Amino acid sequence: MTVFLVIGLVGLALLTVTLVFGDLFDGVFDALAGDWFSGAVIGGFVSAFGFGAALAEGSGAPSPAVIAIGVGAGAVFAWFGAWLTRFLKGGEDATLKTDDVVGMDATVVAAIPDGGFGTVTVRVAGQTVRYNARAEAPITSGTEVHVTGVLSPTAVSVAPLWTPLDPS
Repeated sequence: MTVFLVIGLVGLALLTVTLVFGDLFDGVFDALAGDWFSGAVIGGFVSAFGFGAALAEGSGAPSPAVIAIGVGAGAVFAWFGAWLTRFLKGGEDATLKTDDVVGMDATVVAAIPDGGFGTVTVRVAGQTVRYNARAEAPITSGTEVHVTGVLSPTAVSVAPLWTPLDPS
């Protein structure tokens, strides 16, 4: 029983180190498909194997059953660790791209001169992003505009949200 408790504690220590400092096996098993050999999966398997086998042995189960129970408990926790790792890593890429702002409204913060660049800020995904901006006509600072296209990774084309009617 003591041997299985030590195995369980080693697995728990590996799991703790992986969660606190990052995956110790990062890149080691990249040639294998999936996340089956991450530190969280191995730590979960080893700790569940050790503690499950210790419980089985403490209840008086025969040795083959002790090993089978330990492997079964380890497999369940390894599967859960792999599932959780994939779930946490599987979120959408949160990297903002310039194309993401096309169609959004922005505010001119540095006036856009005729034939030149000014600056606009766009609020997207909870972030305020600043871009160089060009327009067909001059636009003064503080004007609300609409992003109409991408000129480069750091520059967009804009148009005023509305143009005043000519009273004549």
